[in-house]
Amino acid sequence: MKDILQDIVAHTHSLGVLQLIKINTDTNTTKIVAVADDRRVLLLGETHERVAEFEGTFGMGHLEKLSFLLKNPEYQEDAKLEVMKEQDENGNEYLSYLHFENLLGDFQNDYRFINHVIIDNKIADYKFNGAAWELEFEPTITSISRLKLMATTHSEETTFRIHSDNNNNVIFKFGDEGTHAGEFIFKHNCDKKLKHERLYPIASVMSVLVLSGDKFMRISSTDGALEITVDSGLATYQYIIPIYTK
Repeated sequence: MKDILQDIVAHTHSLGVLQLIKINTDTNTTKIVAVADDRRVLLLGETHERVAEFEGTFGMGHLEKLSFLLKNPEYQEDAKLEVMKEQDENGNEYLSYLHFENLLGDFQNDYRFINHVIIDNKIADYKFNGAAWELEFEPTITSISRLKLMATTHSEETTFRIHSDNNNNVIFKFGDEGTHAGEFIFKHNCDKKLKHERLYPIASVMSVLVLSGDKFMRISSTDGALEITVDSGLATYQYIIPIYTK
């Protein structure tokens, strides 16, 4: 259980914009939903194996605290990590908190979950029905590294543009004619080209592309959606980033 908790936190908290997570486990799957406050990133995830300890629906907030607890040296060697339950006024059990306890039992912490009623009100059961994807490809390590360089060079920019050139190359463009500007080919020689140039937030795209795991990108300039799927080995995380509107 600790491994999947660390994996979930690593693929949500590190983005800096996903403050709440909703987790639902039924008889077959464990699903993860998170959405940025400004709705510029939607995460739909699913663990490769159902997490039995996460039965039902609950939420997680204060992810920085949870991240620290999971990394705390007191809880690395033969420590106890338990999901604790409580009962509501009708006698129904629900997941209440995580209990951390070191080997000697002299260092303890409780991390409290968000009640299912509250998290249901804050995060809906989002469904993404897809888009008219014009391009689908695996981003290379080299392309991601070049994006880092370009983003650092143009650190004053908060957005960048994605479009295709006449050779069906995918171009990432920073700045414009009236500012410092730069561009580079992120993906060479695609089978198709994007129909429109679209604007996306740099920080959101960058923070997903640097996550650990195998990545796959899909772009629809018609619908304005950019999707990055990350398979960590323990779960698949689907990040949907809509076009940026100033």
